[in-house]
Amino acid sequence: MTSRYVINASVTPKGSLETLSQREVQQLSKAGCGSTYTLFRQCALAILNTGARIDNAKTILEAYDDFEVRIHQQDRGVRLELLNAPADAFVDGEMIASTREMLFSALRDIVYTESELGSPRIDLGSSQGITDYVFHLLRNARTLRPGVEPNMVVCWGGHSISTEEYKYSKRVGHELGLRNLNICTGCGPGVMKGPMKGATIAHAKQRIVGGRYLGLTEPGIIAAEAPNPIVNELVIMPDIEKRLEAFVRVGHGIIIFPGGVGTAEEFLYLLGILLHPDNRDVPFPVILTGPVDAAPYLEQIREFVGATLGEKAQGLYQIIIDNPTEVARQMSEGLKAVKQFRRERNDAFHFNWLLKIEDGFQHPFDPTHENMASLQLTRDVPPHQLAANLRRAFSGIVAGNVKDKGIRRIEKFGRYEIHGDPGIMKPLDELLQAFVLQHRMKLPGGRPYEPCYRVVT
Repeated sequence: MTSRYVINASVTPKGSLETLSQREVQQLSKAGCGSTYTLFRQCALAILNTGARIDNAKTILEAYDDFEVRIHQQDRGVRLELLNAPADAFVDGEMIASTREMLFSALRDIVYTESELGSPRIDLGSSQGITDYVFHLLRNARTLRPGVEPNMVVCWGGHSISTEEYKYSKRVGHELGLRNLNICTGCGPGVMKGPMKGATIAHAKQRIVGGRYLGLTEPGIIAAEAPNPIVNELVIMPDIEKRLEAFVRVGHGIIIFPGGVGTAEEFLYLLGILLHPDNRDVPFPVILTGPVDAAPYLEQIREFVGATLGEKAQGLYQIIIDNPTEVARQMSEGLKAVKQFRRERNDAFHFNWLLKIEDGFQHPFDPTHENMASLQLTRDVPPHQLAANLRRAFSGIVAGNVKDKGIRRIEKFGRYEIHGDPGIMKPLDELLQAFVLQHRMKLPGGRPYEPCYRVVT
């Protein structure tokens, strides 16, 4: 980013936003406690950079190191004063509507998260308490729609994908939209945008008003995966673990497209939950899909799951190659089973309360060099716990690749070391090498990928 164009502007929310208390304004101001302001500034800058082809949080933060956002409380609500903001977020001096919506969504989520942490009703020390916290965050964001039959399909996949893979994800999204299904993704570019784009066209064809394009993100990764402009519901969860839980609690089925370590992290998280004995009978349709060119990638994933977690894990999903119509049909059939199951057990359609998620999947993993080196990647642990530990390994690699804090740790202490049984380390190393060769670690055209890890057998 050798050149940049900036603008100073003042923006107010379109519609309404709950007014802030003096304490909340102070927390969010530069003169306040500091950490909350820093968090909101980072999220705001990422949103204003929507569309930028940069997947490195550190680069974006450094390029706009003089960017400031000031919060003013008014009788009519809140006003944001932006200094040295990216000019691409504006047209003729007016902020693009979708950008403005997402900017105030970020303000809403960060204020609520900070205020709730001090509440006596929040119990982050228990598994049920964390699930309740995720529920409250989603309810505050008006994401939960009681009484609506299961129709939210989560789409996971990479932001660094080929043109063919992106076009394919749009075709799948189109088929889902034709069947009146809504889309939830990680809200960024690539596969996180493609299904939404396809669904918008299909919803227009079917004259569906109010189609939902839900984006779930978290502060540590939002700069690397800035929200795409199709997102009409943005929710910023406090950390990656609560973001992942939100996906499986809100989503009724999941489609996984080709991706890199971030997608592998999400997939392993999901497999770890579905492998838990308490979830044996819970219907949750999962489909891995991609165009013909992605068949080798999908086969690599299948072999990796078989080599590390076994055949039982392979039976938890189906693979469909180059057939968007069949993907949508199979997902629609799977959602019928979800609907029937929840009706029989009087479980909510809008939040999957019955899904068992152990606290090992819920507590934030801090990818320090010590924590990465001490991950228990052995055959001695049950498959669902091994999946959780493998998920943490991939989470650490994501941090070292694109998150500001992780990048700085690698610069200071060198590569992460990942230890484990040879029978697990070998397929792990082979999968990671394949990601590098297929340019799934970084955006094509950038600098050659430099691994932030070393696999040790």
